Amino acid sequence: MIGDIYPLILGILILVSSLISLKLGISVTIVEILLGIITGNIGIIRPEAWMLYIASFGGILLTFLSGIEIDSNLMKEKMKEIVLIGFLSFAAPFVIIFLFVYFIVGWNFLAAILCATALSETSIAIVYSALVEKNLLEYQIGKILIGATFITNLCTAIALSILFIKPNLYTLLFYIISIIVLFLAFKYSHILFNSPILKNKLNEVEIKYIFLLLLILIFFASLGQGQAILPAFILGLLLSKHFKLNSPGYETKKRLKIVAFAFITPIFFIVGGMKVSLSLIMSGIVIFVLIFVLRQLSKFLGVYFISKKYLNSNKQYITLMMSTGLTFGLIATTFGLTTGILDQMTYSILTGVLVLSAILPTITAEKWFPPHTEDITD
Repeated sequence: MIGDIYPLILGILILVSSLISLKLGISVTIVEILLGIITGNIGIIRPEAWMLYIASFGGILLTFLSGIEIDSNLMKEKMKEIVLIGFLSFAAPFVIIFLFVYFIVGWNFLAAILCATALSETSIAIVYSALVEKNLLEYQIGKILIGATFITNLCTAIALSILFIKPNLYTLLFYIISIIVLFLAFKYSHILFNSPILKNKLNEVEIKYIFLLLLILIFFASLGQGQAILPAFILGLLLSKHFKLNSPGYETKKRLKIVAFAFITPIFFIVGGMKVSLSLIMSGIVIFVLIFVLRQLSKFLGVYFISKKYLNSNKQYITLMMSTGLTFGLIATTFGLTTGILDQMTYSILTGVLVLSAILPTITAEKWFPPHTEDITD
């Protein structure tokens, strides 16, 4: 009976987050995470199976949406900058965090390497949400950030797959199905998006079609013990031409964002906050602080100097946004907990680090280092 009130509480949290965001001028994503932490730790609400699934879908949906914002021409033009920023954003924390927790803290090899993998990512959900709120996706800096974030997460996904995932027939099936879905969607989606029958209809067939494709990827990813984040991003990239300005799917993109940001993605961020156990973090507060500081410093070392060389005027903003963590990191830590590589305390510490890294760099970037608008045109 008590669980029946959770949807109501969740609805209140979603609305209150938006009101607080408007009042304080803080990203709504950050407010959602903070309210998730507060309400989860005082026991007002706890994540249930349906919340966890919607949250998972929300992360995949954000990844897809970020994919459709990729400018392929800009990717080619700025490939060197994007790849360098994205790779160094992964490599620096991966190496430094591993060395610290393995040799200094004394974690076992598997726990140390999983920690390094989880904390090396940049949250595509946080970056995309922040860029949408600040209307930066129309500018070069927004497109470069999305591209660099993809490269970072690609490296994280490869590391996770090589080091931990044990391939089986279902894994192979996931790869095959993903390739088939991506190929068919790229080849034949224009039939749906260009159909005059669907124009100005309330059926929202295009959105339902996108949801179905993502659900197929999620199902087979779960079956094969993989993750649908990268196929979802590539799907968005392949379909991006249908969502450009003056394209048939442009209005669909706007409606899809409304659906996503009104209900689905807030659950992703609130549930992410709920996973933080403050009591367990306090019991290991010294390690928590050291790992967080080291992660942020290593991200700074990996991103700042290369950003200064190629994108000097916005180097602080780019560095801070590339320092955010959450999406893929939560996936990696959850994998570590369920497989026994991480214990509950270690999981809570890493989750806390990820959530804090989603909050502090974003607030700092938006409040003190907003991008210079005169330097971010295409």
